[in-house]
Amino acid sequence: MNPLVSIIMGSTSDMSVMKQAAEFLNEMKIPFEINALSAHRVPEQVLDFAKNAASRGVKVIIAGAGGAAHLPGVVAAMTPLPVIGVPVRSSISIDGWDSILSILQMPSGIPVATVALDGAKNAAILALQILATGDPERMKQMVAFKADLAEKIVKANKELASVEYEFKVKR
Repeated sequence: MNPLVSIIMGSTSDMSVMKQAAEFLNEMKIPFEINALSAHRVPEQVLDFAKNAASRGVKVIIAGAGGAAHLPGVVAAMTPLPVIGVPVRSSISIDGWDSILSILQMPSGIPVATVALDGAKNAAILALQILATGDPERMKQMVAFKADLAEKIVKANKELASVEYEFKVKR
């Protein structure tokens, strides 16, 4: 089985965030791989990965990085695949803003879809949405996932209806 999604991160210190993506993809039964690749420490390996990911069957790349966060952009520059960047709040981060801006402010022609700070689960959901555009079974998964989200709100409102306060107005 070949991976459809590749999760990469600047270092294993990002794993506490990036595991959210892995857990969602696993739950959805989407084949994925996960690796540490640093744009600064192993640029040749990053280049090799980016140039060969599509030929290995990968359809979407999720790239998490903290600090200067160059990994998503470097990969996006070298692959035809969609890249989803996950800014990671790291120990060297300026409260995450450096990571956010490094991933968000890509030059024209080199897009990186960027999710929220530490938003790896949303990156995996977006990867599923991308895969679903060409796969009816994945589309069914996405529709079911969205329906489940809506059902959670319906359930939450039922629970909130039973909460009593002296001045709470009932509908």
